[in-house]
Amino acid sequence: MTTTVASTRLLWLLGPALVAGVAYLDPGNVASNMTAGARYGYLLVWVVVAGNVMAWLIQYLSAKLGIVTGTSLPEILGVRMRRPLARRLYWVQAELVAMATDLAEIIGGAVALNLLFGLPLLAGGVITGVISMIVLTVQTRRGPRTFERVIVALLLIITVGFAAGVFFAPPDAGGVVSGLVPRFEGANSVLLAASILGATIMPHAIYAHSALTRDRFPLVTDAAETRRLLWATKWDVTIAMAIAGTVNLSILLLAASALQGVAGTDTLEGAHAALEATLGPVIATVFAVGLLASGLASTSVGAYAGAEIMHGLLHVRVPLLVRRVVTLIPALLILGVGFDPTEALVLSQVVLSFGIPFALIPLVWLTRQRGVLGEHANRWFTTLAGAICALLLVALNVVLLVLVFTGA
Repeated sequence: MTTTVASTRLLWLLGPALVAGVAYLDPGNVASNMTAGARYGYLLVWVVVAGNVMAWLIQYLSAKLGIVTGTSLPEILGVRMRRPLARRLYWVQAELVAMATDLAEIIGGAVALNLLFGLPLLAGGVITGVISMIVLTVQTRRGPRTFERVIVALLLIITVGFAAGVFFAPPDAGGVVSGLVPRFEGANSVLLAASILGATIMPHAIYAHSALTRDRFPLVTDAAETRRLLWATKWDVTIAMAIAGTVNLSILLLAASALQGVAGTDTLEGAHAALEATLGPVIATVFAVGLLASGLASTSVGAYAGAEIMHGLLHVRVPLLVRRVVTLIPALLILGVGFDPTEALVLSQVVLSFGIPFALIPLVWLTRQRGVLGEHANRWFTTLAGAICALLLVALNVVLLVLVFTGA
């Protein structure tokens, strides 16, 4: 009986990480991982695995910050940045990251609707935006628990949609093992690696997770209860990252095993056509449904994160639906001018990768402060691991800049 009660309590505490984890399964992930597998086979398997390991630590630190302090990362930064100019400049880069996120998610939904129903991309983008507004209405009117249920339901669809193909086109075990060895093959592989990491470790997910735990769990002053919440959060993050990592790896492995060398498979439309030709229309349709669910879920979480960023840093609270309409415009412009959607997705993930240090470094610094987290402040090895993650991500972006601008 005690075990059953404990399990029930644990299940009730799960949810925020699953919502934040949707950010790791957005259409940008699909484009980056699919392109990586189609172009380079198993070469970048190690990037997906390493990114997911780093993501676990990062998301847990963000969740811990929200639980212990009862405030989000943007709120804390908004208070600590006393100079208005510095706070506004920080908000500008965070806002650009949020816009890049939204770009990927709206485009992904539009492409999915085009694949499923033949809708023009612009019309698909509008429909994706409208449906995301409905999902956000659930969050504002019904609260975080109902919002979590909607997002988790979409998460299940995403998982089936993107992982099903691997069972029909199993990857080569030797190729997977060889892909665990860190290496690159030219500037384009570095660009894709940065894109994968930008899609895996999402800056807006770092901002959002602290806000999700803040909204879900009122500030707890009892030390034992706080420890219980942190214990449950470790499980929450572990489950969410296990799902996200498995699905992301499945996408890359599917492309490597079934699409490598096939012309046109570095685009979502081409990958869908190749899946239909090699694995049949059912798998291709399931993939497109997963892509649609990915766009709808991730754009809703992205809009939530963007509103929190603005509120925390500028002390301005814009209604979620108003913000949804404003941030929809850049994505619709991209679709309207006919820019290649897959290329836009991959480039948006590169933009995200450059925003990671701005979210990650303050997170690691704040969570090591006893003045902020008290007895729950990071131990030295946790801080060291977070610092190594930040250093590796910054170094990868520097290498990327050198290779791209030197034409190497």
